[in-house]
Amino acid sequence: MHYDHAMQADAPSFSPADVPSIRVLRQFRVVFNAVKSHFRQVEREAGLGGAQLWALSVIERQPGIGATGLARELDIHQSTASNLVRTLCERGFVAGARDGADRRSIALRVLPPGQELLRRAPLPFAGVLPEALAGLDDATLLRMEQDLARLIGELGADEENAKVPLAQL
Repeated sequence: MHYDHAMQADAPSFSPADVPSIRVLRQFRVVFNAVKSHFRQVEREAGLGGAQLWALSVIERQPGIGATGLARELDIHQSTASNLVRTLCERGFVAGARDGADRRSIALRVLPPGQELLRRAPLPFAGVLPEALAGLDDATLLRMEQDLARLIGELGADEENAKVPLAQL
């Protein structure tokens, strides 16, 4: 027993922060928690989910946009955009009208309650991660894209999830 104690005393001190994978894991935790905190703040202050708020802001910025255009702007699945629009319409924030020659498409517009909600909602509407990424230079984004592609490969992750808003995860 005395021998074990002596061995421990001579062992080099080790901290999890000395391991690169642990440091990177901690960085991911910081990023995820910043995103989660923003979505919680949005929900608390606006009473609306982050993806819904982002969709509402796009509709206000582009009156007449349809669900297909909204899906393209948010870089999400068409079905996800349609679900967001349905919820926003049901809550009285958005209205849609059949417009133009193609009577199947619906032109969306923000109603006064939606405008009021946008006035009091926390920024950025798109979320803190897209805002932060937009502020990075191209070289940094390229390195991150390449490194994250390797990580995604290691995870064997389904890349179909790339079209699911973070607020809905």
